[in-house]
Amino acid sequence: MMLAVNESVSYDDPMGKILVIGANSFSGADFVDFLLSKTPHQVYGMDRVQKTGLFLPYKQQLKDAKKKKRWQFFKYDLNQDMDKIAKTILKMKPGYIINFAALSEVAPSWQHPDQWMETNVVALARLVNFLKDQKWLKKYTQISSPEAYGTTVGRIKESTPLNPSTPYAASKAAADMLLFTYVKNFDFPLVVMRATNVYGAHQQLFKIIPRTAIYLKLGKKIELHGGGKAVKSYIHIRDVSRGYYAGLMKGKPGEIYHISPDAGVAVRTVVEQMCRLAGKDFTQSAKVVAERLGQDKAYTIDSSKARRAFSWKPTISLEQGLKEVIDWVDKYWDEITQQPLEYIHQK
Repeated sequence: MMLAVNESVSYDDPMGKILVIGANSFSGADFVDFLLSKTPHQVYGMDRVQKTGLFLPYKQQLKDAKKKKRWQFFKYDLNQDMDKIAKTILKMKPGYIINFAALSEVAPSWQHPDQWMETNVVALARLVNFLKDQKWLKKYTQISSPEAYGTTVGRIKESTPLNPSTPYAASKAAADMLLFTYVKNFDFPLVVMRATNVYGAHQQLFKIIPRTAIYLKLGKKIELHGGGKAVKSYIHIRDVSRGYYAGLMKGKPGEIYHISPDAGVAVRTVVEQMCRLAGKDFTQSAKVVAERLGQDKAYTIDSSKARRAFSWKPTISLEQGLKEVIDWVDKYWDEITQQPLEYIHQK
């Protein structure tokens, strides 16, 4: 169910403006695409990289002249350009800000924990310390991660204590705790959103679902860390964008909301399902390798709070979403084969 939007919203009104920080991330780019295709808002984007090509879904939206007028992008880095960011935000005065910007990979965070803290905590501290004084700000939504909870047992709620297992997870937990100090002392209009394992077309190629589709076409063995026993809660990116928009518009300041599917599934089961959809034999297509350091056994979080508050629920089945990724890889195969298939760290 799509959240109703006031079609008479004025783009000169701060309430009609949304700033998306981390707009060229996988989740941020789909959120921009959602805003341009499903809402009337004036949309601003910020990111440290200016990506092009098949990884930005909103590029299709920008072919529409009216939508071009509703979009403006700024190439800024939260670690280096805070003065420029502050001046730009003061000029645009967006009523709503949603922040996707973060270093988000787990394994490299063990090699560069200082960089994860610098981006995910220290840069955020500069940003929120500036935003706390802006009276025109209606809502600030921080995109967090359920990895901040660590390994979970059962379906956990938003009140579960944080217990991170990796430097990445620790940086996200620290960021959330920092932001809530501003809620307590300055009534900062914070809403925290934690979605489970997001996937879909346009995702980074080294992620397990697009990588599986690519490896199946290449005839390469898919590595199952720890045998693929870890349970994930895969949810389609468009269901997540709908949930994030609902939280941004209707979330209560000072609250945390989960976005998750109805049930978790083992990584092995997902790879098996993709093999079936692609007409490949699983036993010939996958191999077991050692588990990753700090790998949590399960992420199964309870999203009943968001479902009640926003009338939100996931609508895209896992099979439908996996087929979409396979089709996307097929469609853009020539371009994809020109891209690196492994994670490349950028400080």
